[in-house]
Amino acid sequence: MTLDSYRDHVKPIIDPVVSACIRLKITPDCCTAISLVAAAVAGVGFYLSEIGIGTLCILLNAIFDALDGSIARAMNIQSMRGDFLDHTVDRYADIFMICGIFAGPLCPWQVGVFGLTGVLMASYLGTQAQAVGIGRFYGGFLGRADRLILLIGAGIASLISSALIIGMSIFAWVLLIFGIFGHITAVQRFIHVWKQL
Repeated sequence: MTLDSYRDHVKPIIDPVVSACIRLKITPDCCTAISLVAAAVAGVGFYLSEIGIGTLCILLNAIFDALDGSIARAMNIQSMRGDFLDHTVDRYADIFMICGIFAGPLCPWQVGVFGLTGVLMASYLGTQAQAVGIGRFYGGFLGRADRLILLIGAGIASLISSALIIGMSIFAWVLLIFGIFGHITAVQRFIHVWKQL
């Protein structure tokens, strides 16, 4: 089960922040844009081996990605356009962060590309379910919230110790997990949708 299914449990923490954003006239689209910038800076940070900056920016990406939809619901201004923008930005954010990790010295590019394909295919199958009329489906082993938590954890662990584990960095192992469980998640989502058609 992915962490995405536990969104309601963090609502008491998010709600006061959402209220503050509304008072400050921060729009959902503004939060979406900030999340994209944070992801891009994270990618650059990882590429330059600035792990602290990269990890902090992933945390900012996660926060603002959670806020955009919450603010839209609180203001009752949800729209298909906003949803489309959010999902587009999320995919670019994934690309920025993961490419930043494997374009630099933190991870072999082969492992990084494998991880990226797993992430993109899992995400694609989640939204493709909606495109064929089944409704959006986010089941499976590895959702976006899970990936962000793993990346933040890898960043913190790497700041504590840069030791290799069986010849690979912590980031390389995380991207390997993204590849393996991302593709498993894609298959799980495919099977779910296929059975509904």
